Formats: sequence, C-alpha cells, structure tokens
Amino acid sequence: MTRTAEKIDALVREDSSMADALESVREAADRNGGEVQWADVGDELTSGQWGRLIEKGVLIDGDEGFEIADREAFDRALDGDGDGGGTAAADIDIDEDESSWSQWDKLAGLAALLLMPGYWFNSIRNVVGSTVNAVLGPIDAVLPFYAVILTVALITGLYSSLLQANLMNTERMGKYQERLQAVQDEQKDLRKQKKEAEERGASDAEIERLENELERAREEQMEAMADNLGMFKEQFRPMVWIMLLTIPMFLWMYWKIRTEGLTGAEATAILPIAGAVDWQSGLVGPMPAWIVWYFLCSMGFSQLLRKSLNIDMSPSTA
Repeated sequence: MTRTAEKIDALVREDSSMADALESVREAADRNGGEVQWADVGDELTSGQWGRLIEKGVLIDGDEGFEIADREAFDRALDGDGDGGGTAAADIDIDEDESSWSQWDKLAGLAALLLMPGYWFNSIRNVVGSTVNAVLGPIDAVLPFYAVILTVALITGLYSSLLQANLMNTERMGKYQERLQAVQDEQKDLRKQKKEAEERGASDAEIERLENELERAREEQMEAMADNLGMFKEQFRPMVWIMLLTIPMFLWMYWKIRTEGLTGAEATAILPIAGAVDWQSGLVGPMPAWIVWYFLCSMGFSQLLRKSLNIDMSPSTA
C-alpha cells in the first residue's frame, strides 16, 4: 500500500502536530511488537488525531490492537526519504471520502434500476406511462407528436446538463488523471536513469536501487489505475439521476406509441433526409424512427445548452 505515504503527507499538511503524533505511534509500535493501542499513546495523541489515523487507514486492525498499514511506506514518509514518501503522486491529495455516493444517490440508482424493466413488461410501462401522461398529456394535446418528442428532448437535455454540472466534480476527476500521469512520467524518468547508469557502468548497488524504484513506481501505477474507479463514480453519479428522470419520459413515449397508438397524421412524420416515415418503422436498422428522432434532438439540445450555459465536463487540473 504505497498510498499510506500519501495519506501521511496529507495528514501532516492538514495538521503539523500530526508528525509528532505519528512518531509516537511508531515508537509505541516498536515497543509492543508492531501493534499499538490507544492506552499506549493516549498521553501524546488527541482522540481526534487517533481517530483520523484509523479513519484514513494508516492504522488497521491487528490481533490485539492496531498495526501500521504499511510500515515501510510509513517510515519513508515520516523520515522524509525520497521526497514525500518516494511517490510521484504524493503531492496530489484526493479525499476518497468525498467521492462516495450519498444515500440519496444510491436510492436514485436503485429506483432507476426498478424502472428499467418497464421496457419489457407492459404492466410496468402502463403504470409509468399513464402516470407521466398527467404531466405530458397537456403538451401532447396541443402539439404534433414530432414537436412533443422535441420538447421532451429539450427538457431532458436541460436537466442532464444541469445535473452533470452540479454533481460531477471535474477538479477531482482531473486529480485522478494528474496522479496517473505523474506516476507514468516518473516511470519514464526512472527507465531513462537506469539506462544511463548501465551505459556508464554504474555500480550494482545503484542499478539495484533504480530497479527497486522502478518496481515501486509500477506498483504505484497499478494502484493509481485501480483508484480510477473513483473517477468512474464521479462520472456515473449524475447519470443515475438522469436515468431516474429520463426513463419515465422514455417509457411514456413508448407507451404513447405502442399502447395508446397514434392515428392519422400523427402516425407519420417528415424527418430530415429520411423524408416521410412511420414512427414505429425501423429508421436506423431495427431502431424505430421515434427513438432516432429523440436521440438526435436530445444530443443537439444538450450541446447547445452546454455551450450557452458554459458547462464544461472535461476534467480540470486547475
């Protein structure tokens, strides 16, 4: 766990007195065969500092008390060897707790999953469709169906853009990418140093040191890649809310066309390039015309709204 060094660096930056607290923990662990209990360090640490060490995973459960998660990284970070624990990404601090989903996010994801069977089961689709019809029915009554789909696409594009802007932390996503890039740059630099050392006939000890550093950097890269799960969670968090709001609207359109049925002029539409088409006929392969029309309108409105509202979803490294 090379992340231990990063956590220690972050704790010390937050509270300079934490360095003395960490030293006390190390001394107590040395005295007690590698484990430490609150009674061993209660005079040197505050309860808040002790709690932070456990919360951040610097101390983990042992047989009788707690033990240091990664003693080698702990010593390296505390003694200042290798510039911040020897990790290229040590200065890029990411609070993993902030990336966790709230209870409401999880409930929204669960509700969206419960709505998805409506695409296959008529009973669910009928309930959702008739419920949403209370809101969209008046719009459908005054507009042709192609304009209704366009209106739904505008609404979904608006709240999708706003949800992504407010729920996705692009700065934290940028930190994940920056940390991975820092580790990759360090590996490249170490390979170059090792090659130069071999060409000039450096000692076996120096080459071995560089090999160890390179191996550590590889392990750190694997951890950084695994930590990209946090970036995926950041990207997917607004998606559960978008799905929760969009699936009912989509099921309403499905219900309106397949269950209620469209008659007369509403059953067909004149679309760009395609010309006159039946809403239920396949337009792009087996994909019905109404779905193609919705996606085209939705993507177009989403781009226009993001430009007009100045919403940038690119990871920020500021």
